[in-house]
Amino acid sequence: MTAGEETAGLNAAAAERYWRTTLFAVFAVTAARLMWLALGKADLYPDEAQYWAWSLHPAFGYYSKPPLVAWLIALTTGMFGESELAIRLWAPLLHFATALTLYGLARRLYDARIAAWSAVIYATLPGVTASALIMSTDAPLLLCWTVALYAFVRAREGADRRWWLAVGGAAGLGLLAKFAMAYWLFSGLLFLAGARDEHRHLPRYLAACALALLVYAPNFVWNLAHGFASYRHTADNAALAGPLFHAGSFFDFFGSQFGVFGPLLFAALLALLLQGRHAFAERRAALVACFALPTLAMMLAVSFLSHAEPNWAAPTYVSATVLVVAWLMARGMKAVLTASLVLHIGAAAVLLELRDLAQAVGYDLPAKHDPLHRLRGWHQLGGIVARLLREHPGAHLLVENREDMAALLYYVHPHPFDALKWNGDDVKPNDQFDIDAAPARYIGQDFLMVSSTSDVKRITSRFASLGPVQHIFIPLGGGEGREYLVQLLGGFKGYR
Repeated sequence: MTAGEETAGLNAAAAERYWRTTLFAVFAVTAARLMWLALGKADLYPDEAQYWAWSLHPAFGYYSKPPLVAWLIALTTGMFGESELAIRLWAPLLHFATALTLYGLARRLYDARIAAWSAVIYATLPGVTASALIMSTDAPLLLCWTVALYAFVRAREGADRRWWLAVGGAAGLGLLAKFAMAYWLFSGLLFLAGARDEHRHLPRYLAACALALLVYAPNFVWNLAHGFASYRHTADNAALAGPLFHAGSFFDFFGSQFGVFGPLLFAALLALLLQGRHAFAERRAALVACFALPTLAMMLAVSFLSHAEPNWAAPTYVSATVLVVAWLMARGMKAVLTASLVLHIGAAAVLLELRDLAQAVGYDLPAKHDPLHRLRGWHQLGGIVARLLREHPGAHLLVENREDMAALLYYVHPHPFDALKWNGDDVKPNDQFDIDAAPARYIGQDFLMVSSTSDVKRITSRFASLGPVQHIFIPLGGGEGREYLVQLLGGFKGYR
């Protein structure tokens, strides 16, 4: 055996060890998340309950989101029932697949060592931990984003042009997951247009974009038939309001990214950016940066002009993970990665069990200090409302807002699918419940109203008779909780 063959054999053996280590580590993290979910530590967040309600009626679109999240939930609940675990099952599994795909991406661009660190770091990012425990549109988006990026790297190598089909297919599915996939299409165009020797890929890339739009087309048709409801909702979310500049919102969003990416990693990303163009001199660094930084820059601009939620920049941290890992490893700063890994795992373990830890030492943790307080109390509310509905047979459920409506649809048994979410104050729908509602068919019927506000005269004035007012308090810890007003209303007159 020659020296070159021996070195190649050793490199292959090392790469195999890195892959096995990565697979074991990411599997262990995913298994821990599945166990936590199986223990039922948290109720469904109202958005999750809303996606479950959508999944009962599969369609090509819904008011606020494209349809992929509802389709995925329909698959798992169809196989395993409608438990919280079945609804959330895809979230940790999709992030598991994303981490392994990221390994393949980093392996293709760098080496097995950087690939292993990238995959494991990604799997334990604080933002990923939060996303892996809640079924949202981010989990399928990030997998589609990563698969499309891996296919893009392979397609540019030119050996097999079918990779461009994979680019278009993954990007199209990403658009069906969340409209933020459009940032990926923009980033790809920006990268190919920015380097002269990349221009040759533009025709095939544009063909891949056309395929992506073709895959996405059913949702466009749905929006066309529903007054572009999803697009209007997305625009409203980021709409300018009040003063032109929102410095407080900007700094809130900027600070939140230390939590999403992790404090040490986001600080490393900022240090890397301070190096300017020198940090992106290598084509591979420029490539991964191009699929990270424009999205982050856009969200920072949105936060300054209006507002932005912390997870809106989530796609940034797919390729930013590879970028930062490679940059730190090249400078012999593996200790930063190790410290981040320990910090992220330790923080997740403490924060997810914080209320139980506090109870173990006899402390009633206030809801404002409980990271999961928004995921608590819904099943208790559902049980109380279910009992009240049984006491008033024939009465329909009337709920004032979308979040309470979604949670009660899920947690009241039997499910009150004949419930009505109040929309008498507006002429246009504000959510999917309003789109699906037919209030005229309830004229003359009775309702049990559940409201999270005390100002309900605008609702009660549309009924012929009013029952006594009751109050519900759902404790969330430390004396804090959610308060509801409940009242039996007779003889619905209609909205107008």
